[in-house]
Amino acid sequence: MSQPNSTETTRTAKGGDTVRVHYKGTLDDGSEFDSSAGREPLEFRLGTGQVIAGFERTVDGMQLGETRTARLNAADAYGTHRAELVLELPKEQFPEGVTPEVGQQLELQQEDGQRLPVTVTAVTEQAVTLDANHPLAGEALTFEIELVEIL
Repeated sequence: MSQPNSTETTRTAKGGDTVRVHYKGTLDDGSEFDSSAGREPLEFRLGTGQVIAGFERTVDGMQLGETRTARLNAADAYGTHRAELVLELPKEQFPEGVTPEVGQQLELQQEDGQRLPVTVTAVTEQAVTLDANHPLAGEALTFEIELVEIL
């Protein structure tokens, strides 16, 4: 009888590898903000910055089939909340027919033509406050990650 190939069962993810993972992300209050449950695993190449830094560091060195839980501080996730990315615009600067509401996702076009996603955070009679920070900026994130495949 042949022995199982031990390199297959102990294969470890390292920089340059393309990996597939299942994950669940939660906030400190226990609420889930994202998950791969019911979807294909997330596929990315280690060492290329395709995912947030702390997520990538957690996967680096994992063995095939291993599950890890990691709590990432804001700096290792989507960064700290930056006040300079919050702006207030007069309501009359919004196009006709656009009625901004708190929580609404909009896009601003910058002078260089690039689009900047923003979230409406406040609306008054005169002005609308827009936040260009990532919605999870300033949040610590906990991920449960299972390495399901190394391609």
